[in-house]
Amino acid sequence: MAKIGSKSTTGWKATISVAMANYIEAGSIIAAASSLTMWQAYLHLNSLTVGLLSALSANAFGAAIGALFGGYLCDKYGRKFIYAYDLLFYMLGVLLIAVSFNFPMLLIGTIITGVAVGAGVPASWTYIAEEAPHSKRAAHVGTAQLAWSTGPMITFLLAVLLTPLGLLGSRIIFLHLLVIAFITWYIRQGLSESTIWKEGKKQAEKERNTKKTSSTLKDLFSLKVNRQALFLLIGIYLFWNLTAGAMGYFMPYIYQNVGGLTGEQANLLQAFLWGLTVLTTYLVFMKLGDKFSRRLLFGIGAIMGIAAWLILTYTGMNWFSLFAF
Repeated sequence: MAKIGSKSTTGWKATISVAMANYIEAGSIIAAASSLTMWQAYLHLNSLTVGLLSALSANAFGAAIGALFGGYLCDKYGRKFIYAYDLLFYMLGVLLIAVSFNFPMLLIGTIITGVAVGAGVPASWTYIAEEAPHSKRAAHVGTAQLAWSTGPMITFLLAVLLTPLGLLGSRIIFLHLLVIAFITWYIRQGLSESTIWKEGKKQAEKERNTKKTSSTLKDLFSLKVNRQALFLLIGIYLFWNLTAGAMGYFMPYIYQNVGGLTGEQANLLQAFLWGLTVLTTYLVFMKLGDKFSRRLLFGIGAIMGIAAWLILTYTGMNWFSLFAF
């Protein structure tokens, strides 16, 4: 087990160090979103290049590609393998963005960051869920969402505070993500491997030795409970991610170009939205998720989500509808 000195990272410290991936990874999405208009003006980008940046970012196909390969590597070589290298790629990506002076640099940095985000998020959520105590699973898993929400909130607030600096302010925000990523990577070197992953590898080795091999894909679809969980997740993430992607990356751009808000107003509004998400994650999910029905909590949240988008869709974009949303 890799360690820093003689110390290992365990318990809540391990959960927080893994969850911090969500802070820097969500933060990178928001840093890009809050500065999209400035990059467009600085590099004279047209709608095609803006769309390309968006499509290959940590908010879209960049993350999808990273998740595709990251999930496979995470199962084959372990969660620690991802932790050892993923944040190094992430740091390279955000550094490239921070020092970009042309579109190719910005695009390459965006792609590298997106792939790193896609590879890191599944590993972090998997590790936390596997290592969390059964009686406190929602509290531990909720830490990942808490970090994911805190990242955008702080990043949007930084965007507001650094508005007078223009694009330099955006570069500073990416550099702050670089510093936090390095600290997180350093702390993670003391993490032990997932116990469930190690047990699974031993079981797979035993089956190979006894020639009782099975197909992972076949096992996935042969059990009813697996099929139900898979289809549920596909339904949730296929449709919700369309909404979440719009909220996370495009909303500041829409606020400014459709709603007529200034960049500062758009960022403050998003910081307010994410602040509410932080409070709800902690006070509702983390505090109640281990005591009450998670299906009920999900149902209430889903209904509120539908109501929010109905308001924004059918009442126009004014301050009342924006705050209600």
